[in-house]
Formats: sequence, C-alpha cells, structure tokens
Amino acid sequence: MTTPLFTPTPTAPGSFPLIGHAHRLARTPLPFMASLREHGSVVRIRIGTTPAYVVTDPALTRKVLVTDAADFTKGGKIIDALRVFFGDGLATVADGDVHLRNRRLMQPMFNKAHIATRGDAMINQVQSMVDAWEDGEHRDVFADMNNLTLAAFLVALFGTDLPPHLQEEFTALMPAIMKGTIRQTILPPWANRLPLPANRAHAARVARLRTLIDQAIDHHTSQLSTKSATTTQATGCPHADRPTGLFETLLTAPEPLSRQQLQDEAITLLTGAIETTGTTLAWSLYEISQHPHVEQRLRAELTSVCQDRPLRYTDVDQLHYARSVLQEAVRKYGPAWMVTRTATRDTKLGGHAIPAGADVVWSPYLHQHDPEVFPDPERFDPDRWTRGEAAATRGSFLAFGDGRRKCIGENFAWAELQIILATILQNCSHLQLTTRPPRPQAVVTVKPDRLTMSYSRPTTTRNKDDEDQAHSPTAQPSTP
Repeated sequence: MTTPLFTPTPTAPGSFPLIGHAHRLARTPLPFMASLREHGSVVRIRIGTTPAYVVTDPALTRKVLVTDAADFTKGGKIIDALRVFFGDGLATVADGDVHLRNRRLMQPMFNKAHIATRGDAMINQVQSMVDAWEDGEHRDVFADMNNLTLAAFLVALFGTDLPPHLQEEFTALMPAIMKGTIRQTILPPWANRLPLPANRAHAARVARLRTLIDQAIDHHTSQLSTKSATTTQATGCPHADRPTGLFETLLTAPEPLSRQQLQDEAITLLTGAIETTGTTLAWSLYEISQHPHVEQRLRAELTSVCQDRPLRYTDVDQLHYARSVLQEAVRKYGPAWMVTRTATRDTKLGGHAIPAGADVVWSPYLHQHDPEVFPDPERFDPDRWTRGEAAATRGSFLAFGDGRRKCIGENFAWAELQIILATILQNCSHLQLTTRPPRPQAVVTVKPDRLTMSYSRPTTTRNKDDEDQAHSPTAQPSTP
C-alpha cells in the first residue's frame, strides 16, 4: 500500500452554490475565520466559485511568508483591489527587482534614528489638536484617531512647513477615500468598473489626492533647492544639512523615482499610517476606559517618566507598559484579519496540494486568537507581554507580517502609537465611554462599528484656561 503524495484538504462547511462562503465572510467574518482552525492546518474555502486556501497553522504561515516566500507572491483579491488605489506602492507592487530596490531605498526613512528627527514635531502637532477638544464633549473616537495619525504622519512625511491648505485637504479627503477603497475590496471587480456615481466619486477623490501629492512634492522640491543653495553658500558643502522630512529621502535619492512612483509610495505610506494606527488607538482607548487598573498604571508610568512636564520624544522608549497596552490592542483586534498571497507554481503546504495561481489566505487575527498560544484570547491582558511570554508567541503575533514583505513602518508605527496615546492621557484626566460597547467590524482592518467617548480635562488645565480667560483684555465681568 503506497502513502498518498498529498494530504486531502478539507473544505469548510456551509458553502452555497455560486457564492461559496461569501455570505459567511460578509456577515460573520471573524467567527468564520476562527472556526476554520477546527478543520485543519490548511482549509479550502470558496469565494464565489473560486477556491482559496486558508492557513490556520502559524508554522505554515511562516513558510508562506519566509521560508517558501518565492512560491507565494504578493497578490490575491484584496491586493488586486488595493492596487487600483495604491498603484505600485511598496505594499502592493509585485515581488521582484522593483520591490527590492524601493524597499532598500525607503528602509532608512524608518530606522529609529531618522524617526527621532521628527518625534518632537509630531508631539507638537498632536498636542495642538488634542488641546482643541472641548472638556466633556462627546467625540467620535475612530475619526479622531484617524485625524491624529494622519496629521502626525504628514508632519513626519513632509515636514512642518507643509502649506496649511494642503494639510487640511489631505485630512478632508482621506476618510472618504478609505471608505471608497474598502468598498472596492468587497465588491467584485466588474462592479467597480461600472460607471456608478460611487465609483466616479471615488476615482475623482483619488485623482485629487494625486494632485495634492504633486503639490506637496513640488513644494518640497522648491524647499530643498532653497535649502541646498543656502547651505552651500554658508558652508561650501551642499550636503551639510541633512534632510529632515521622511519624504525628502525619496526626493534626494541617487536614483530618483518617477513622479508616478512618488505618488504611489506617498499614497501607500499615508494609507498605511492612518487605517491600522487609527484603528489600534481607537481600540486601545476603549479598552483603557473599561479597565481602570490599566488606566491607573499608564498614568503612573507617565508621571514617573515625565514628572509634570509635557512628553518629549526621548521619553517614548521608557513607556514600557504603554507599549504593552498597545501591543495587546494590536493582538486582540488584528488589525488585519485576512491577507492574501498567490501561489506561483503547483506546490505543497503542510502536505496539502496548492495549485499554481490559487489564492492563499493567512489571518493575523486568527493566529492572534489561538487559545493554545494566547490563553483566554478574548481577554484584554497587557501583562501577557510583561510575563516573559513574548518569546513563545513570536510566531503567532503577525500584525506586521513577516519575511521580505514585512511592514517597513513597524518602528514608526510603535513610536506614533505611543506618542498619541501618551499625549491624550497627559491632556485628558478621564476617559468615558458614551455609547454602547463597540462591535468589531471586519473590513480591511478590524475597526469599531461605533465608538464615542468624552474626555475630561485635568483640573490644572481647566484652572489655567479659566485664569487665562479672566486676564484676557476682552473678558467681561460675570453678572450676578
């Protein structure tokens, strides 16, 4: 009796003719993905009539992303849909020489030393925005976090001298563009090509975004020319003053990118900075509001590190518990729940036959909710990351991917997350949920369906505001 060459691949139950498992992915995507673990290490699902292979074993996911990465290229339904918006940015460009060149070019933008040159400017930007929040006002947390992350990243990407009208229009455009992009990842490709009002509006917004990026590029090219001429005149050396904005690394590259490539990379960076970071911060604030002991420890850590002064970038690496809180939010809520690759040839994965051209799906959310690795996975427990368990979970914590396509901005993301969380806590003495508990909504990321909170300002801040108002030349005496 001969041993079979391949292990039969189970098909997930509940498939319907023509639509396959699309109804499960649309209605209950997170429970559906988690349920696949019960059926095997590789499970076949159907998206419409097209089969896809979901990897539920983190060791096999590592093979897809690292050891056998050449057999599983960047691609699949989600990537194909995002490529319409991103173009050939670093997150969507196919594996090969272009990806390798651009990654090597952009890597220095995101090392810790380069990020540090933008840290205090980011803190100042976030501080000014949080200062504008009204005491006790009910605010849309997800929208606020997206606005904060976008504003902080614009400062890091383009510097502090970006014209205000450009920053304002970026901030106004990006939420609508993200909504349209998410819509296009869900709908079949043919629906996205129809001349529908929603499709035309999305295309117009993307075109406007590219125009804004062009204006930002032109502005910085002009600034670079002025700075270079001034530096050369003062020092005799045109390279004495190093670039400070992250995007200047691309503008001053020895092998410059084309205007189209610059646009694609800027869109990729902006979108990556908003959606995942904003989602993580929104969930973090929700969990903090539900766990007073977590909030108390965060505030005690901030007081210990900063005393009574505002946050500085040099403080960020000392906020160890804040990092654990953020990491637990990333673990519990994804933020990505389904990522695709495409098999480049007929191959095997854990003994299962994977045909060339097939979509291979892996899920950070699924791996990060594995009870064998993360006991009681639905419990929010930042101490998971401080009890010496981190090493044992490394292969299952895949929020930033792994291998040659691992997120290039991981260092930046952690810095930005800690800056924004610490600044909010310093400026808000109490966080109060003002809606029902949010429900996870799986689209591109796992975001809250609805989340409103109020923030109380510290008593010292309110007293200072009252005192400033009392001494203002326009202040009026109170009436009895």
